[in-house]
Amino acid sequence: MLAPRLLERGHDVSGLDSGLFDECEFLKPEAEIPSIGGDVREFVRSSGALDELSRFDAVLHLAGLSNDPLGDYRPGLTQEINAQASIDLARLAKQAGVERFIYASSCSNYGASGDDFIDESGALNPVTPYGTSKVEAEFAISGLADDTFSPTFLRASTAYGLSPMLRFDLVVNNLTAWATCTGEVHLKSDGTPWRPIVHVEDIALAYIASLEADRADVHGEVFNVGLTTENYQIREIAEIVRDVVPNSRVGFSEDASPDVRNYRVDCNYIARKLHGFKPQWTCRRGVEQLYDAFHSSGLTLDAFEGPTFKRIAHVRQRVDEGHIVEDLFPVRHMAPA
Repeated sequence: MLAPRLLERGHDVSGLDSGLFDECEFLKPEAEIPSIGGDVREFVRSSGALDELSRFDAVLHLAGLSNDPLGDYRPGLTQEINAQASIDLARLAKQAGVERFIYASSCSNYGASGDDFIDESGALNPVTPYGTSKVEAEFAISGLADDTFSPTFLRASTAYGLSPMLRFDLVVNNLTAWATCTGEVHLKSDGTPWRPIVHVEDIALAYIASLEADRADVHGEVFNVGLTTENYQIREIAEIVRDVVPNSRVGFSEDASPDVRNYRVDCNYIARKLHGFKPQWTCRRGVEQLYDAFHSSGLTLDAFEGPTFKRIAHVRQRVDEGHIVEDLFPVRHMAPA
């Protein structure tokens, strides 16, 4: 969602992507962009990394294992990719003369912070390998900031919304898909935890606003990305989905239980400091968008519960089929002697 909007605004854009989820498209991508390489772990060890990076004014670093189930799959990989490779990339970018480095952090950093609002100065209490990796990267990369290298950290709320690389393992997307396909808004927890949520298009806007802002407004800054009004208990999201999807009802799994991840995030700082960031989406509007797309496409339960749109299921399938190895590098077939 980000690259097409950068192109529309006149930026030159290149990608760095391992292709791990190339087969997971829900919609045709809005734009094709050139790639300078694959897995970030290999890129930072390559002899040409410095030369490649020296061509760029900014790095927007989104690469990583993107959620808690993937983080739990092999916690060491999450540390290796989300933390160490990110730190290595930032160091190389600084050495290459890249001026801006915008890092995709997460409100998962707050972990189990209770029911009170927490802002960017609040205690970090990650409860998963994913959250821990983001905290480690933030700490190390912030130490690189100086007069020539300006990092910014965007702690996104829980993403949702329609996109070409749609994920169904995100709460708003998941509940809307369940309701569309089965008539039940299927809750796997007791619905009490708080979550801040933000539409994927608004996340893209936050990166653009950070990139185009005056350096003094973003240098070394940390921003919670979203709207303070867009904090919901999971059961409140379920009720919105029920109200939008015709003839649906809220239901609970037999083993529904409390979720230790519970955080309610104050996003007022980004509104005050980053004037180019104007979020456009609310939960209800996003659910309406998703329902229209799911209904019109004839989405089925097998499709959205299958391995195409759930990141951990897709990774396990590719490992089982021999396309990638356990460390998530592609299988490299040797040529016959």
